[in-house]
Amino acid sequence: MIELLDKYLNNEEQKEFLEIVKPIIESEEFKYRCTSVFKHHDNITLGEHILEVAILTYLECKKRNNVSINEAVYIAMMHDLYTNPWQNNPNNKVKYFFNKHGFRHPVEAVINSANWFPEIYKKYDINILIDGIIHHMYPLPVRVYNDKNLELKTNNQIDGDLKKALIDSTNRCKIGDISFCRSRYKEGRIVSMCDKKVTRIHLKNVTSLTSGVTGRNKNITN
Repeated sequence: MIELLDKYLNNEEQKEFLEIVKPIIESEEFKYRCTSVFKHHDNITLGEHILEVAILTYLECKKRNNVSINEAVYIAMMHDLYTNPWQNNPNNKVKYFFNKHGFRHPVEAVINSANWFPEIYKKYDINILIDGIIHHMYPLPVRVYNDKNLELKTNNQIDGDLKKALIDSTNRCKIGDISFCRSRYKEGRIVSMCDKKVTRIHLKNVTSLTSGVTGRNKNITN
C-alpha cells in the first residue's frame, strides 16, 4: 500500500486520502482482499487494484469542480468488493451465463459494502454510491437485480431504500437480464474511467480480460 501511495501522492495528499479511506482500509474484509487469496486480473491483489483505482479517482476529482471527492473515492473503494475469489475457482461456477462474475460482481459489491460499511451509506447519497458501483464496468453490462435466481455469493441482502436504489440502477437501459448504461453521476463516471486505466496497466493479454466471463486465467501463478 505504501508503494502505491508514494507512487502517486505527495505527503499532504496522502494524509487527506488516507483520512477518507480509513474506515475501509482498516476493515478485516479489505485486509483479506489484500492477500494472495484474492488475485485480480492476473497476479495483483484485489486490494491493490481497488486502492490504485481509488488513488487515481482522488487525483482526478481534485482537478474538477462540482464533484464530491469523498463519494467518488468511496465508490472506487467499494466497486469490486465481491465475495469470492473468481479466477480459477471451481466454487464460483454458475448455471446461468449472465450470472457469471463479470456481470454479477457489481451487485455483490453493493450488497457487501452496504452491509460492511453502513455508516458510509448513511452519511452519503446512496443513489450516487450504488449507481457508481453498479455501472463501473461500462460499456460492459451488469446483471439486473430482480426476482430471478441471481446466484449471488453474498451472505447478506439489503432492503428498504438501498434495495430500491439497487433495483432502479440495474433496471436502467436493460435488455433481458442485463443493463447497458453508464452511471448517472459524475462521481461514478470518474471511477469507471480510472478503473479502466488501472486495468490496462495490469492486463497481460486477452486471457486476462476474458477471465471475467470464463473464470479461467492461465496467467495466474500458484
